[in-house]
Amino acid sequence: MKANVYIPTLNGGSLFVALLDALAGQNASIAERVVIDSGSTDGTAEAAQAHGFKVMGLGSNEFDHGGTRQLAIDTYPQADIYIFLTQDAIPANESTLLNIIRAFDDPEIGMAYGRQLPHKGATLMEAHARLFNYPPQTQIRSLADADTYGIKTISCSNSFAAYRRSAFEGVGGFPRGTIMGEDVIVAGKLLLNGWKMAYVGDACVHHSHAYSLREEFERYFDIGVFHSDNRWIFESFGHAYGEGVKYARSEISYVARRNPWVLPKVGCSFMAKWLGYRLGLAYRSLPVRLRRAFSMYKSYWKTARRLP
Repeated sequence: MKANVYIPTLNGGSLFVALLDALAGQNASIAERVVIDSGSTDGTAEAAQAHGFKVMGLGSNEFDHGGTRQLAIDTYPQADIYIFLTQDAIPANESTLLNIIRAFDDPEIGMAYGRQLPHKGATLMEAHARLFNYPPQTQIRSLADADTYGIKTISCSNSFAAYRRSAFEGVGGFPRGTIMGEDVIVAGKLLLNGWKMAYVGDACVHHSHAYSLREEFERYFDIGVFHSDNRWIFESFGHAYGEGVKYARSEISYVARRNPWVLPKVGCSFMAKWLGYRLGLAYRSLPVRLRRAFSMYKSYWKTARRLP
């Protein structure tokens, strides 16, 4: 199957250079390599070109999580499989792309996403997040699993994900104008259309973030906004009320065994996430200036359509 790779970038720095080097060593055949750059000033675009990427320029204020990725596909559509990476997701070995492509040997798979491992030197909280959310076991999920997994049925991440072109086009591609979660929206629509999705435990990238408490708050505010704007996801797949409690217990146990002095930060992180998420769910009652202040994706609130 013919596969293309697409990567949105903005000042990718040393992690992006490491990603380019890792992609150069992949044993999968890639037809087109495409970077969509939002005005980098650190040589990101030039580095991509030097590694054989087509580079599409994009103004820094024009980035849209779904729309930017869809623009790349619309410009370079000729492939059976569309693979997406973020600029800081580094393939863990030479078979990373090949293993995610192989998931589509099953004709019922419409999309697949890979395992994320923490970067070298990641904090305990970063490492736990990756270990909890990205186990080593491969899993196939369909709409029939919604009663078991709730909203986690369509958990996925465009930090490393791939889509079958025919399935992707059948649900209209990535949505434009969403604050985040373009990958989750496509996953939900695919499953509702009868496709299955794969979590591929042996297709691994190194990807993690050391968020500050403020960034945790902002990220979960945006998640709350996303859920508020896409209530059809809950209506179709239900909730996962116990997952937050399960995650909290797991993180407390993981950190307590390794460095209990970090536990106060864990507690503050829980509070920041909870408060951000609750405010995000209720964002319509907030003035636009507060929505923007609370959000990680601040440029989202600049357009008139964000007004009440």
